[in-house]
Amino acid sequence: MRRGVLAAVAAAVLLTGCTAEGGVSPPAPTASAGASAPSAGASPDVTEASAPSAGASAASAGAPQEPALLVTDFGADTVTFVDPAEGPVGSVRVGTAPYGLAVGEDGRAWVATAEGVAVVDTRTRQRLAVVPYGTEGLGEPAHGEYRGGGMGIALSPDGKQVYVGVNVPGGNGTLEVIDTRTLKVTGTADTGRRPFDVDVSRDGRHVYATDHDSFDVTVVDTATLDTRRIEVAPYGTQGGLGSWLKPHYTAVRPSDGRLLLPFEGEKLVVVDPATGRSTVEPMTADTHQHGVTVTADGTLLVVGTGAVDPSDGEGPSLTVRRPDSREKVIPLDGPHEDVAVSADARTAYVTGGFTREGYWDGITVVDLDSGETRRLPAGERPLGIGILSPPR
Repeated sequence: MRRGVLAAVAAAVLLTGCTAEGGVSPPAPTASAGASAPSAGASPDVTEASAPSAGASAASAGAPQEPALLVTDFGADTVTFVDPAEGPVGSVRVGTAPYGLAVGEDGRAWVATAEGVAVVDTRTRQRLAVVPYGTEGLGEPAHGEYRGGGMGIALSPDGKQVYVGVNVPGGNGTLEVIDTRTLKVTGTADTGRRPFDVDVSRDGRHVYATDHDSFDVTVVDTATLDTRRIEVAPYGTQGGLGSWLKPHYTAVRPSDGRLLLPFEGEKLVVVDPATGRSTVEPMTADTHQHGVTVTADGTLLVVGTGAVDPSDGEGPSLTVRRPDSREKVIPLDGPHEDVAVSADARTAYVTGGFTREGYWDGITVVDLDSGETRRLPAGERPLGIGILSPPR
């Protein structure tokens, strides 16, 4: 249905995929930009951060407290801590153009920036270190969707390794493995172009890099770092780098380990990573789709960014897809990029930082039972998002 329209749109955008710099953001409390270059290595690196406020951590007696959030400020060089009731409560400088993040049970956050992987103590709100990439050809640290450096990032189930997808401008990317104890890169594997997202199998034996510009997923054996690539292109690969119909983010289904990749609010590609075979299931949102997450019971949440061609498609939304394939589509106000869900699976947090034009400086908080939404200021062009565990 969409192939002809999107091919025409793509032809008008030079080597895009999903990009445009700029955008109009409403006034909101934002993190400070312009961080100095981080030092490499594992030595502690204390940076400017707001101290935890008493009001941000206080909860009324007997009332449930929403979890604290952490977002990457793709429009700045910081991550911002967000109280879902009050908004931003502090920021930490991490490095140029932070993209994805992963939060460990030990309270450390791992942030993919253009300069390296920043390590942040989320309880003291300090940057501890920056682990430089081993991949060559990244260019000078820069902002923008096509900048070199880290994109998707994930932790191993045991917390001993971090896996980061590294974009190499103009070529194929890499997956770098970081030892979380020594803060050293211990291995590198080749991936496709622009590894937007990185996910790990539940048993930790495989890592999946979603390669946006090469229409595939790279499967990496964590023991050997051997790789194989699975094409995921339900609309074909017509248009190449100029196509909008590429994979963006992947969720690993808890029940069977299959990979779930949504396209255009029309097709959900279900990939068996062991065999490379895939099936396609219908979706209903009719919108260009980006960020995904999945709950323990297999409910899939998918961010819709809006129609590529406004005359043929629906606006931004959050799709809530139950394990039996029933879908509820919740409209959102303005573009969004990524999503996280609370532990009780009742609330979703959707970032407004979007990799294309029209981003805004905030998060939409979505009540998944009622479908009600509210907008919350959060950082500067917030892109990646993580939920912070309460202090033990």
